[in-house]
Order: sequence, then C-alpha cells, then structure tokens
Amino acid sequence: MSELKNDRFLRALLKEPVDVTPVWMMRQAGRYLPEYRASRSQAGDFMSLCRNAEFACEVTLQPLERFELDAAILFSDILTIPDAMGLGLYFETGEGPRFKKIVRTEKDVADLPIPDVSTDLDYVMNAVTTIRSALGGRVPLIGFSGSPWTLATYMVEGGSSKDFRHIKQMMYASPEVMHELLNKLAVTVTAYLNEQIRSGAQAVQIFDTWGGVLSGPCYQEFSLKYMKQIVDGLIREHDGRKVPVILFTKNGGQWLESIAATGTDALGLDWTTEIADARQRVGNQVAIQGNMDPSVLYAPAERIRSEVASILEGFGPNLGHVFNLGHGIHQYADPDHAKVFVDAVHELSAAYHQK
Repeated sequence: MSELKNDRFLRALLKEPVDVTPVWMMRQAGRYLPEYRASRSQAGDFMSLCRNAEFACEVTLQPLERFELDAAILFSDILTIPDAMGLGLYFETGEGPRFKKIVRTEKDVADLPIPDVSTDLDYVMNAVTTIRSALGGRVPLIGFSGSPWTLATYMVEGGSSKDFRHIKQMMYASPEVMHELLNKLAVTVTAYLNEQIRSGAQAVQIFDTWGGVLSGPCYQEFSLKYMKQIVDGLIREHDGRKVPVILFTKNGGQWLESIAATGTDALGLDWTTEIADARQRVGNQVAIQGNMDPSVLYAPAERIRSEVASILEGFGPNLGHVFNLGHGIHQYADPDHAKVFVDAVHELSAAYHQK
C-alpha cells in the first residue's frame, strides 16, 4: 500500500499534533455534486453505484477533486447488512429505503442469517480495495457501518419512520427479542468493519443515526451497549498503523461521557451540542469530530467563515479535533459554499496549531 501523504486526519483522531485542523464532510460524495448525479444516472440507480467498484471509486474521489479534504469515505450505504441478511433492500423514488421482508416477530429474528461478510458483501470490500488503490496514499480512507440500533429501526419499521412505533413496541414489549436482533447485528457489524479494515479502510465510523430517539436508560441498553461490543471486537491496528474508531450518535449530546467511556477514539457531535461544552465534559479522553450545522452552507461566504471561526474558537488550541458537519451535507448545498467551508477550516485553524 502507498505511503500516506496526508495523515492529519488519523493523527487528530489519535490526539497527536497536526499543522491544521483536518476536515471532511459526512455524505461528501452525494447529490449536491453535479458529477455525482451524472455518475448515478450512468449507473442506473443508487445500489448499482454501490455494487460496482469502479463507480463507487469514481464517486468517492469526486469531492477530493473539488475540495482539499483530509479524508475519503467509502461510498456505500448503511443498509447493506440487512440486505445481506435477505431482507431485499430497494429504494422508492422520493420515499427512501424499503425492504421486501420486515422483521417483526421472534421467528423473524430467529430466522435471520448472520451473513458471511467476505462473500455476501464482497462488493463492499472490492470497493474498499479499489478506492484505497486509486487514492495512492493521498488521504486516508474511512470505512463505516450503521449501528445495530439504527439498522434494526429500518429492519423492523420496513424503512424510514417518524414515530418508530414498531421497533419501540418490540423494545418495550419483547426486550429479549430486541436483544437477540441487536446481538446478531453487532456480531455482523464487527465482522463487516474488520473486513473493511483488512481490505484497506484506515479508520471506521459507526453511524447511530436513530440513537437519539431513545430515552437515556434505553439508549444505554439498546444502542450504546452494542456499539461498545463492536468497539471491543474491532481490529485497532493494521499495516503498522492504529485504526481509529469514531462513534456518532445523532442527537446524542446528552450522553457524551458514556460514549467516550466505550473505548472509542473519537466521538462525533451534531450541531445541537456546543463543541466547547463537549470538550469540557470529555476533556482529553477522546478526540471530537464536528460539528457545523449543514444548513450554514446555504449562507454567504462570510457567514460560513464566521461559523467555522466560532467552532474552532470553541474547541481551542487542544489536540484531537476533526472538523466536520454535524450531519450529512444537504443535497441542495452549493458546492462552491462547501469549498469556502473546507478552505476556511484549514486557513483559520493554522493559528491554533503553532508550536
């Protein structure tokens, strides 16, 4: 594998000194880029993009051609695992993901197979290998998965949900069935991320998109417990380098201390938690990733720069900050505004890293 030319993202995650604060954007390869829309149209549909290593590589690299980003993230989807469990993932235009089979009963959970990630999800690993090779050491490659709780919400609800009625009914009425499902998913996610690491991912992020819909006790029992199980089972060093882990719970700012205690290297913040407060609460225990509101990218350049400056000031001259949006970039964001954002992070952060 090529020597890494820009490793500031990995260094920041490990709380090591860097020259400027590294930056990447969740969903940085996506619909806001006209070149992505062209590639998707050429591929035919979203899953065809994911399943074709050349297309997945092409769209992963597109944002790096526009912006001075410090990391690439595998182009894939969090729902590849339920699909590999035989649920039949498909996408309705304007409706988001759907499954042909829904998991609602004890028998449904018992019948779920634990996939062999190296064969059932080989297209993901082919994409990781292809992207890593094409990067040529330019920046690190991030692998990822959904959290067990977040994957379970889609599997039980059958798609996106506003009230999470079916999964919360299972959680409260049949907690033992819920735990069986979550454990199967945790085992699979651990194997899946480890296979991504073996294939070339140099850091991994777990997206707990729906952990924030839970009460505090339920978050601990049904979401965080299983993310910790995964963290405990991950390969943490590969190819002579540490492989950092990032946990990101959307709307999880009230649980930062618990998330930091899992053994993760970094925690992701959405924009509802002030970064200065987060830094004060977790101290130097973990790195922090985040946390600009993606909607700031609708603003003029000077407003974007002032928001970047404010977040940098909130974190201060401490080690362990990876700048990011507080969630995925919106599809209606102007790519020129995204460039203002990325450039501002590098320019304005340099003063915080002078020896």
